[in-house]
Amino acid sequence: MLEIYGRASSSNVQKVLWLCEELGLPYCTAHDVPPGKAGTDDYKRVNPTGKIPTLVEPDGFTLWESNAILRYLGAKHASGTLWPGDLRVRADADRWMDWQACTIAPAATTVLYQTLRAKPEEKNPAALAAACQASRDAAGLLDAQLKGKAYIVGDAFTLADIALGQWVWRYVNLVEQRPAQPYLMAWYARLQDRPAYKKIVMTKLV
Repeated sequence: MLEIYGRASSSNVQKVLWLCEELGLPYCTAHDVPPGKAGTDDYKRVNPTGKIPTLVEPDGFTLWESNAILRYLGAKHASGTLWPGDLRVRADADRWMDWQACTIAPAATTVLYQTLRAKPEEKNPAALAAACQASRDAAGLLDAQLKGKAYIVGDAFTLADIALGQWVWRYVNLVEQRPAQPYLMAWYARLQDRPAYKKIVMTKLV
């Protein structure tokens, strides 16, 4: 059974749990890492970066960085499907996964923190406004990408949809004054039809 260190409310952990659900992989999340505990020395013995999630396989193989975990599990258990066999389609999915990590994640983290976690003295309206606008801009780019497509890189569901799908739940629930983005919303509706998405991602934001 796979061991996954993290917490169920973390967007990066959700990516891994969602993939496990899609693939029917047995996993254990008994190693809950509550906020503030990821950087402890005990946890750093498992993952020296002190970040979540971390995957540990039964033979002791350990891997961290959520998108690296997605690629590994996809290559191992879903090569040719969730991890496309066509190298150009795979590269397309791969770049959207990296775009999620490099462009989407920083703004999304600020929106979540400023909206739900910041103490009154930590509130920064300017930072929140900038992050919300960055999120709207990114959503617009993704909306354009989804025109004429069921999923991020075409008609098939791939790891790119998992990497970005956890974010759109947060975007819809936390970012106000969103412009009309019909292709993005149609994709979001398709994600909501997936039982694993409902189970893992569509949960209370904290």
